[in-house]
Amino acid sequence: MSESEGEKKHAPSQKRKREAAQKGDVLRSKDLSTAVAALAGAAWLAMAGPWMLAKLTEGLTSGLTFSKGDIDDFTPGKRLLELTLAVAPPVLVLGVLVLVAAVASQLGFGEGRWVGGNAGPKWSRINPMNGLKRMFGMQALVELGKSMAKAGLLGAITWYWARAHWDLIRGLPNLSLHGKLAEGWDALTSLLFALSAGLVVIALIDFPIQLIRRLGRLKMSDQDMRDEHKEQEGSPEKKAAIRNKQRQLARGGVAKAMREAQFVVTNPTHFSVAMAYDPEKASAPIVLAKGRGEKALAIRELAAELEVPCLEIPALARSVYFTTRENQVIREELYGAVASVLAFVFALRRGEKPHLPAIEVPVALRFDADGKLSVA
Repeated sequence: MSESEGEKKHAPSQKRKREAAQKGDVLRSKDLSTAVAALAGAAWLAMAGPWMLAKLTEGLTSGLTFSKGDIDDFTPGKRLLELTLAVAPPVLVLGVLVLVAAVASQLGFGEGRWVGGNAGPKWSRINPMNGLKRMFGMQALVELGKSMAKAGLLGAITWYWARAHWDLIRGLPNLSLHGKLAEGWDALTSLLFALSAGLVVIALIDFPIQLIRRLGRLKMSDQDMRDEHKEQEGSPEKKAAIRNKQRQLARGGVAKAMREAQFVVTNPTHFSVAMAYDPEKASAPIVLAKGRGEKALAIRELAAELEVPCLEIPALARSVYFTTRENQVIREELYGAVASVLAFVFALRRGEKPHLPAIEVPVALRFDADGKLSVA
């Protein structure tokens, strides 16, 4: 194989993408997952703020309020459990929401496919040589640059947010407990939305990078294209074996009819129609067998073995094929054309050497290879 044939220069086919996805090579982005999870969390905190704030206020008030009995029977574990149970419901909902958002984003990236193997351990990652390649290779430098850029962007967003909310942050100690929680909650929510916007920007940049990388991994060489085409179409040997098997089956299906046939008309390659005329059985010629494709070839092969005249009359073959079923007499409009063929066949049997006359098929019964009426 030449170097050019081995060069991966062709875009991956849908089949290659599908097979890669089945093996776990799907389009994925950690930045997208992080951005979606952060947005979902910020949205939940904004919508469920009053609920969570009420729970926090209730838990802190209960935990920091002591009576004489509480001091005499001091049980910090019980107080801590009460505080945990008070804030647990909204926190659990937040955790589940973030998890679902992260998984859904990756499934959407990965063509909706869950690959269980990706969740298992990958022993190649503990190979020291592979680890060194990841740490000092070009990919590591690219990832380092991305991480620094992300840290710079998120740091800048945090700095600008802190400047805008500095007065609020300085005034928090002067507020009541409820005021501290309310103002702090609003400030935290606004910071999360700002950081989420930054993460969305990072994800939008990361998406085409991951797409280009995956397409690069899945590129195909000339040999890959030929192998896939051969796999889809089947090898010539396999196709020939299938055709031979089909022909053998077709021969078995028409063998009995061919022993009674007096002549066969063909297209010549697409259709074959075997007919016979016996005045004692019917008033007109009967179609004993007909077929196209492999069955047509089987009829012609049997005709040659049984020395049944096989005549190439395309228009008549198509006309009889599309207008008459097997074991039925031909259409009345075709009597004249088939009678001319019968006269020619009987002359051959008498040992004569006649010329096949011009066979005229009525215009209304002329068909093309697809069974459509044709005046040609």
